[in-house]
Amino acid sequence: MSGDAMTSNVRTEPRTILPGATIGVLGGGQLGRMMALAGSAMGYRFVALDPTPDAPCGQVAGQIVAAYDDVKAARELASRADVITYEFENVDARVAAMLMAESYVPQGSELLYTTQHRLREKRAIEAAGVRVAPYAEIRSLQELQEVAARFGFPCVLKTATGGYDGKGQWVIRGEAEIEPAWGALGEAKTELVLEQFIRFDKELSVIAARSPRGEIRTFPTAENVHVDNILHLSIVPARVPQSVQREAEELAVRIAEGLNVIGLIAVEMFWSAEHGLYVNELAPRPHNSGHYTMDACRTSQFEQHVRAICNLPLGDPGLLTPVVMVNVLGKHLEPVVARLSQPDEAAAKRNVKPSLHLYGKREAAPKRKMGHVNVLASSVEDALAWIDETNIWKV
Repeated sequence: MSGDAMTSNVRTEPRTILPGATIGVLGGGQLGRMMALAGSAMGYRFVALDPTPDAPCGQVAGQIVAAYDDVKAARELASRADVITYEFENVDARVAAMLMAESYVPQGSELLYTTQHRLREKRAIEAAGVRVAPYAEIRSLQELQEVAARFGFPCVLKTATGGYDGKGQWVIRGEAEIEPAWGALGEAKTELVLEQFIRFDKELSVIAARSPRGEIRTFPTAENVHVDNILHLSIVPARVPQSVQREAEELAVRIAEGLNVIGLIAVEMFWSAEHGLYVNELAPRPHNSGHYTMDACRTSQFEQHVRAICNLPLGDPGLLTPVVMVNVLGKHLEPVVARLSQPDEAAAKRNVKPSLHLYGKREAAPKRKMGHVNVLASSVEDALAWIDETNIWKV
């Protein structure tokens, strides 16, 4: 489908979807699972479309086992659901557009189409009046050499589509790496974008929710720490000045309004004490860096997403307690379960409460996200100290 056809879709009139209705989810991973658990407590039913039998969401909801581009399966999803959402942005945008015409998809397909492609996404962020790092579309090796010389080293070459958790990108640290980076990513058969490397002090994210009635609420700013390009920690409150937290939340509101978001939008940012905030990426869905909300906020990101797409009044996103979310990868799973199945003297001593959430995935690959722990504490320093003392997440 052409870009013009994709972006010309118009949402149907907003509807209020009351508890008792069925929510269809494109994608059956952990985000869909946690959405279904939160929404089920509110009285909704769920059905997911996912190609993996017994997917995480399918364990707690109905599941249609089929590929994401299977139009017949998508139509079955539509026939069983009163409203449809998606739990990750790499679902087929053409299927989402078809569903818009035949069922109720309040998020629309336009935002999905935009955020599936880094160049489109950056241009949309700029159109909302928000700053991104300098970037350029790269069409040839010669163009890569010229732009890299202009940006300086290091710089980051990325595929425009398909990248997550560090996949589809190459940090070019000098001239000698230009040709290998072009050779590796040029095979992806998608547009490439080169980004100037931003020397930042903190990585931050804000999750905003917007409903069809135009109500917007933002969750507190999270400070994120990545290891090997995978999110390791989300620290809330973020250890940055309150003025920076307020500005980050204001930028998220501007993007939610400018992109006409319905549901959640996660806005990832870089913060430099010298240069301020730059938006890095968007995710139009619940986000790993928002998992802390499940235990530490009055309303979780998953309940808020359900409220937004169903056009209910949005919940209070206020923070109840300092918290650090730490991801549980496959290599951490066994020691985490063993640790948290026994009395924990260190947690009692520091007055911290670790809350474990597992995703129901069958195979625990070393770098695969299997769950997370929300560590509630009187201060983020106490939570971080407990995480360090466990020796489970030592880098």
